[in-house]
Amino acid sequence: MQQHILLLHGLWMRGFALGMLHRRLIAAGYRVHRFDYMSVAASQERILAQLLARIVAYAPAPVHLVGHSLGGLLALRACLSEVTLPPGRVVCLGSPLKGSAAARAFAAWGHGSEALLGHNRALLEQGFERWDGPREVGVIAGRMPLGLGAMLGHLAGEHDGTVAVAETELPGLADHCVVEANHTGLLFSQEVAQQVDVFLQHGHFDQGHA
Repeated sequence: MQQHILLLHGLWMRGFALGMLHRRLIAAGYRVHRFDYMSVAASQERILAQLLARIVAYAPAPVHLVGHSLGGLLALRACLSEVTLPPGRVVCLGSPLKGSAAARAFAAWGHGSEALLGHNRALLEQGFERWDGPREVGVIAGRMPLGLGAMLGHLAGEHDGTVAVAETELPGLADHCVVEANHTGLLFSQEVAQQVDVFLQHGHFDQGHA
């Protein structure tokens, strides 16, 4: 039975940004789909309802979720739903699972933050305390410090220009690895695509190449 992957983009993006990763995962033998959503304008409830419907539509085959930034947070939130989902794993790419310092900095701007962060503001700011959900979750973080968050000066330690490596670490993860890429570059990295494939097949990353 062929395995499906559903790709989720991040904040201020649309599905076309996932094109390179999409093609590489097709080449690895998966049936790959993109979940396109309005990251600012749509309510979180609406996004999750549509996401869950897409996941269930591919059952009973395994359906893996690969989410970039906010997309990873939404993937985890969907997996905590009471809806019965097909089997699969989750890979988060540069997702601030512990909450985002950059998002909190934007939120400090007051009412203007709603236009920037939309209805997922609380999820971006706070993240999760730990992962106790039903799926194995792996995280790939970047440490090339080029991006808006770096210019704002709110990131400590290694970071990808938008999200700190420490913000991507969470108790309960199956595995975590760090690559040489900035936040957007995670979507274009061949190493990231290879690591996604390894985790989806085995539940861990190839740490010899991380």
